[in-house]
Amino acid sequence: MEPAPSPTYSTITLNINGEKHALSVDHRTTLLDALRERLDLTGTKKGCDQGQCGACTVLIDGRRAVSCLQLAVAAEGHEITTIEGMAEGERLHPVQQAFLDLDGYQCGYCTPGQICSAVAMIEEHAAGWPSAVTDDVRPEAGPPPLTAEEIRERMSGNLCRCGAYVSIVQAVARAAGAPTPQPAQAVPAAAGNSGSDNATAGKEAAA
Repeated sequence: MEPAPSPTYSTITLNINGEKHALSVDHRTTLLDALRERLDLTGTKKGCDQGQCGACTVLIDGRRAVSCLQLAVAAEGHEITTIEGMAEGERLHPVQQAFLDLDGYQCGYCTPGQICSAVAMIEEHAAGWPSAVTDDVRPEAGPPPLTAEEIRERMSGNLCRCGAYVSIVQAVARAAGAPTPQPAQAVPAAAGNSGSDNATAGKEAAA
């Protein structure tokens, strides 16, 4: 006797930006496709669709996640926040406002993912989470100074093909209440290069 075929669709309820949405989805549907194609929440962008560019970053229970690698059925029961849920009415989230004030974007395609990632990154830093470039990782040391180097490392999962990294670093620093790095600080210097070569090297390093 052959086993009964497994169901390929499920009816799920997703809690997105404080609202519940019931929908029937193929088990293979990613959270990204459910957001964009089923719920018309198109602020979350599809870039590489392989979890490498960060354009599709959303928050799941306050933690950043690339929605192109998350199945929609696995997101049921969790709090999902997209870029559409960041502002409070007409009042922008402080990270959104900082990106706007400091031109932390060019074409804007990666910006929703950058902002979602930055919101979670600031919380991670405040909680004392170290990064790969943190000098003192002892819990009693507390949060490390949020330098340009720390921000670049912590935001390295979000790519900007326009190369707006200097402004992105400055915007994140301002939103976090850290000293805003000057352009020369926001871009890592490359030995033997100067001027535009340094800027190019910095963008490539951040990517």
